[in-house]
Amino acid sequence: MSKLARVFSGIQPTGVPQLGNYLGSIKNWVAMQNSGQYSELFYSVVDLHALTVPRDPRILRQETMEMAAAIIACGVDPKRSVLFRQSAVPAHTQLLWTLGCITPVGWLNRMTQWKSKLQSQNEAANLNAQAAQGLLTGLLTYPVLMAADILLYRATHIPVGEDQVQHLEFARDLALHFNKTYGQKLFPPPQSILTPSKRIMSLKDPLRKMSKSDPNEMSRITLSDTDDDIRRKIKRAPTDAISGITFDPKERPGVANLLSIYAALKDIADPAVAAHTMESMNNAQLKEAVADSVVQTLGPIRDRMHRLLDDKAYVEQVLCDNEAKARSVAEESWREIAKCVGLAGL
Repeated sequence: MSKLARVFSGIQPTGVPQLGNYLGSIKNWVAMQNSGQYSELFYSVVDLHALTVPRDPRILRQETMEMAAAIIACGVDPKRSVLFRQSAVPAHTQLLWTLGCITPVGWLNRMTQWKSKLQSQNEAANLNAQAAQGLLTGLLTYPVLMAADILLYRATHIPVGEDQVQHLEFARDLALHFNKTYGQKLFPPPQSILTPSKRIMSLKDPLRKMSKSDPNEMSRITLSDTDDDIRRKIKRAPTDAISGITFDPKERPGVANLLSIYAALKDIADPAVAAHTMESMNNAQLKEAVADSVVQTLGPIRDRMHRLLDDKAYVEQVLCDNEAKARSVAEESWREIAKCVGLAGL
């Protein structure tokens, strides 16, 4: 891969991450940083995206700080990667408006996330005045801001999970649409890097994704959980009465979820391979092996995170230093964009 490759990725400020956040995003950020394959890596705590659901300002700031500290604790080195808060770089919203002005509403209507919000209001899955009446504009235009995040840095490679592929395709389409509209090859169409970890499911309902929005704390493992918390939650995770260990997400979703967690932590690409090495175990032994691997991985991260949160001034300074770097790149990019569309720039 060319050393000129530039990566952008973002994560919402949900406070201390849960295991799915770590395995699905942050662990991969660290791996890309350490691979030496990329010339620049921009990792953002996307606090503007968090405003699609109104939040208590104090809690939002606190959870942004917690997420930043956790990312550093997981191994993202602010001297090798640019870690910053999205809202500290005004060009994100400047490009949002510029791109929004050329984005067909039909493209936004087709986005799965928007359709699911409509469905959640017990309305038809297509846009109509009645169904969309109670939804907020930010939910509709969310993909445009995500595209602006990527295109502002002329990112060439974007790590995405299975549930984010449509958003990257939207960003690619918008990059090409902008280039065609203004007759300039300003934005390189970003390429996807499919993250190796599959989505991690709830420890209470393995048919649902692990999420911090779940009111049941037993459904998830967070990076602040104690070793005892982790073991207790995994011990109580649902499995089945089938003997032996096999990877079968359809028939054995609980066992499959535990195997997915174990494989992701051990860097085993296929959970079925992990299952083969454990086929003679019973469910209790599987849970013990999974708990051991989670504790061994998250214990040191938890300790580093707590030390960082005890020194918030240090974390704030790290963010401010990195935000200056991000602004420098973003402002140079915005000047070119502004000139292209006929605006004053900076």
